Amino acid sequence: MHPQLLPALLAAAVAAVAAVVLFVPYVARQHRRRGELGAGHVGLAGVALLYALALAAYVLVPFPQVSPGFCARHGTTPQWAPLRFLDDMVRSPASDGLAAVLRDPALTQILLNVALFVPFGMLVRHLGGRSVPAAALLGAGVSLFVESTQGTGIWFLYPCPYRLFDVDDLLANGSGALLGALLAPLLRLVPGQRVSDPDPSRARPVTAARRLLGAVCDLLLINLTGVLLGTVYRLGILAADGGLFAAQANPVESVPGHELIGFVEYWLPWVLLCVLAPLVGSGASPGQRAVRLTFRTRAGARPRRAARLLRSALGIGGFWLLFLVTGALEESAPALPTATGIVLVVSAVGIMLTRHGLSGALSGLRVTDNRAVRGPVAQPTEPVPA
Repeated sequence: MHPQLLPALLAAAVAAVAAVVLFVPYVARQHRRRGELGAGHVGLAGVALLYALALAAYVLVPFPQVSPGFCARHGTTPQWAPLRFLDDMVRSPASDGLAAVLRDPALTQILLNVALFVPFGMLVRHLGGRSVPAAALLGAGVSLFVESTQGTGIWFLYPCPYRLFDVDDLLANGSGALLGALLAPLLRLVPGQRVSDPDPSRARPVTAARRLLGAVCDLLLINLTGVLLGTVYRLGILAADGGLFAAQANPVESVPGHELIGFVEYWLPWVLLCVLAPLVGSGASPGQRAVRLTFRTRAGARPRRAARLLRSALGIGGFWLLFLVTGALEESAPALPTATGIVLVVSAVGIMLTRHGLSGALSGLRVTDNRAVRGPVAQPTEPVPA
């Protein structure tokens, strides 16, 4: 693999994992900050996440191996002379003619450093709501941190700096951030960013896409909760069995208490999110609360606990329970996985084709925006920019 491809591939892999972990908090925050979620806004947020991780990977990766004579081979000294690249271009033997000048390595390096921070300025101004001077100053500050990281050998983790601290890079990065801030209005052309009402506290119509998004958030939360609880439990039993370093000699499967790992990873998230969570408030699941949905009876009252549990059992809670039973009885009942898939498809179709979903219809509960309980539903208006 080419060394220059490693940071990009690493950033993409980490961004994919981070996107899954941060998806539900992002959805919840956007519904409270903007009142609703837009596909274009989600796309730009994903770009911002990937850009931030790519910038970090560019600074840190690859990590060279320290060996005798490391500093003699890789050590660098800071370059403090501003516009030193101009002198390098003048001294370059390939500076005759415009084409040769444009191909000059010194100029190419400066232009790449400018381009590297153009997205920073655009995203900070557009998504962060900063002014042009603020975006440019933030870009210069991040650039200073990047150059200091390189100039200190990743803050003295290495015996000497192996990448160059260059003041010209600071000027180029700051200029790129300024240019990006000036170009930020172009990001308004990305579709899917407008909101139907500028007031995020007013209720929105409950759409099928929004209810389906809540279900997706629930599935993510159940899986992530299982991963978190399982990891903590595994570390706990390993530590109790003699420390984490003893795990090489004693794998988890041989440690006392390993029999409960399946319960902690799969059954406990179901108990927490599908049994206990519906008993709180109106019975909405965590994913539904993220998209600001709640439940009411046909008379508009808060449902009783039995109705909340029934709705959960007919929705995500029932599906996850069927999934767990399928895993336990897969060998003796090979038809169960097919049944689980059918339930998932039917539930998704029910969300898309019915107003309150199959769980709401069968439990007698209606899905509504939780802001409608406190105020009127926002009427469709002329879209306004985010």
